[in-house]
Amino acid sequence: MLKQWTFGKKVGAALGLGAALTLLVGVVSITALQGVSDSKDQVIRINSQHLLDAEHLNTILERRGGQLRAYLITHKEGLVEEYRSTQADFMQVLKELRADKPTPEVEKTFQRLEVLDDDYNRGAQEVFELARSGAGTERASRAFETKVFPVRMQIDVLLTELVRQEKSLMESEWKASKDKAKTAAGTLAVFILLAVAFALTASLMLARALGGQIGSAVGQVQSSAAELKAAANQQASGSREQATAMGEIITTIRELLATSRQIAENAKRVAQIADDSARSAREGAGTVQQSRESVETIRNQVEVIVGHMLDLGKKSQQIGSILDIVSELAEQTNILAINATIESSGAGEAGKRFGVVADEIRKLADRMAGSTKDVRGLIEDVRSAVNTTIMATESGSKSVEIGARQFGEVSAALLRIAAQVATASEAASEIELTTKQQSTAVEQVNQAVLGTSQATQEAEASAAQVLKTVSQLAALSNDLLSLVRSPAA
Repeated sequence: MLKQWTFGKKVGAALGLGAALTLLVGVVSITALQGVSDSKDQVIRINSQHLLDAEHLNTILERRGGQLRAYLITHKEGLVEEYRSTQADFMQVLKELRADKPTPEVEKTFQRLEVLDDDYNRGAQEVFELARSGAGTERASRAFETKVFPVRMQIDVLLTELVRQEKSLMESEWKASKDKAKTAAGTLAVFILLAVAFALTASLMLARALGGQIGSAVGQVQSSAAELKAAANQQASGSREQATAMGEIITTIRELLATSRQIAENAKRVAQIADDSARSAREGAGTVQQSRESVETIRNQVEVIVGHMLDLGKKSQQIGSILDIVSELAEQTNILAINATIESSGAGEAGKRFGVVADEIRKLADRMAGSTKDVRGLIEDVRSAVNTTIMATESGSKSVEIGARQFGEVSAALLRIAAQVATASEAASEIELTTKQQSTAVEQVNQAVLGTSQATQEAEASAAQVLKTVSQLAALSNDLLSLVRSPAA
């Protein structure tokens, strides 16, 4: 039945049996290692913690004794609360130790500790009450020495015994874990030896079964390799000729591609120049438009100045009218002052003072008349300057209007130039796009030809590789045949 199996079935069967045995060894190893690990965890986690808790009980007991003695000295009620808290810690640690199912011997120790702890607490309570009642420190100290201290010594002995028991348990658990580790190592060694023996036996059987099968297959490989070698020689020769022809085609297409790219670059430069010219023309038109707007603003300001000048002329005329009234008022005042002087002269001594006042009024009227003449002269000068300014401003406004019309003509001319340059730029862009399309097409043709050339070179290399591989296959088949058959065969 084994002779009828294929090569794959034989190798698969051998590998499957080896894998099954390896899996069995792995399962046994994992189980043994898990047992050893659990034993060590038991020792490290539980027994070590129990030993630390037993030592901690002794520390708590020392703290309780110190708190009781401190109360005898200081009588501070806070120490009573601290004592009760420490007592609760003692009972909590003791409860945690008993929760892990101790041995009967350790359980007896725990029971004795609970009884002695009750005695200790009763004695401590009596000491607290004596100290509170004022019976005296000596009596409270005597109660401490007779009822608390002896119980404390017994608890110390039990705690020492508990530490010894926990150390003994930890040593026994440690020894048990070492024994489990030795047993697991022995079991693993037996299974490894069995796996090695099976692997050797399977290798011998597989070598004998595969020898004849590989020998017949190698003979068929040798005949096929000879046929492949002849076909590979013909394919390599044809590929070399095709590669030579494709090299000439690639050279021609590269020259055409270089020419297309040069035309595209020239067209691009022409389009760029046209774009720059159009941009400059648009910027010039914008600048002219801004200048035109500035001139229009100047003209509006000139018109505003003319309006202000006209208003100034009107107001100077109004000032002249007011000066006429003031001049007339000065003349009337002068006449009244002269009449008052005459009347004061006729009045004698009684009119002298009134004559002095009338004389002063006459002098004031004279000064007012002189000032009015001066102001009138200034107003005339202002009128003359306003008229001159109005005439100059009207002349400047006309010049500005002429300049604005000329700026409008220049702006229109620049806009026409910009439109013509834009038309030239569009034409240059169309030329550039056409040349780019032509260059892209040539590039695609070039890529296609390169792909064909690469495929031809790969075919040539593949043919050479096939030829080399066939030669190696023939040599390998001879070597393999010499391995699976004896020299006599």
